[in-house]
Amino acid sequence: MSNVAFLFPGQGAQYLGMGKNLVESHPTAKRLYDHANEILGFDLLDICLNGPEERLHATDISQPAIFVASIAALEVLKESEPDLLPQVTATAGLSLGEYTALVFAGALQFADALRVVQERGRAMQAAANATPSGMVSALIIDLPNLQEVVQEASSAGRIWIANYLCPGNTVLSGEHAALDAACELITARGGSPKKLSVAGAFHTELMKPADDQLAQALLNVTISAPTVPVWSNVDARTHSDPNEIRDLLVRQVLQPVQWEQSMRAMLDAGVERCVEIGPGKVLAGLLKRINRKIECRSCPA
Repeated sequence: MSNVAFLFPGQGAQYLGMGKNLVESHPTAKRLYDHANEILGFDLLDICLNGPEERLHATDISQPAIFVASIAALEVLKESEPDLLPQVTATAGLSLGEYTALVFAGALQFADALRVVQERGRAMQAAANATPSGMVSALIIDLPNLQEVVQEASSAGRIWIANYLCPGNTVLSGEHAALDAACELITARGGSPKKLSVAGAFHTELMKPADDQLAQALLNVTISAPTVPVWSNVDARTHSDPNEIRDLLVRQVLQPVQWEQSMRAMLDAGVERCVEIGPGKVLAGLLKRINRKIECRSCPA
């Protein structure tokens, strides 16, 4: 027996064909997608399997798609490895993935969370459409240098640090001109910039009024105290008060993701190994950069 953490991916993990193996091999996964289609009012599985790809990558589709795929992978894992569940002492999800973590921990019900995630995706897509913007991964550059980059690039437009992922991998969000300037500055400092295929500057004030719309959606759902500690993206801490959780989910839209800090705090609290559940293997890779000694296996969607 060891202390296990379940980790759930966020936006960007989606891919065409996601969920195919699960629904073909596990009736539980197929029933979950059927339920999701009823809630959403469209055939999510068809988009995941057949595209078009640009539709799957749109924020209003990719967010519910990743959420449902992750929950499907979780339900299959519960069936195949029931002895693993009593070992889980923590959970976390990257941005959108925090909703999946909250469902696993019993703080949110699947149907309620999916409705909120659908509204979250719509609101963030609308905010992105209102202000042309994007995100850039800044690789192989330390934080002090990157902070200087942000300060210099801000003369070209609004720009912020949006995701603290792991050492040597930090994400910037901002207006296109500022991001273009940042890319040049990162390269000049020996770093490697990579523009991300996202609709806008997530986790910044450019996402307003998506936070207000999300707050309204969250008022219509019940949030319970988690049965397993859930590490928040906003402050890298766990919370048991439902009102605090609701507030943090709203704040998360505009504030940077403290993923590296969350993982370090979680490991300090006694987690010995992790399981990444859902599409992709990004979180396992990030964890290796944070602590190479921690095992993290993947349960793909």
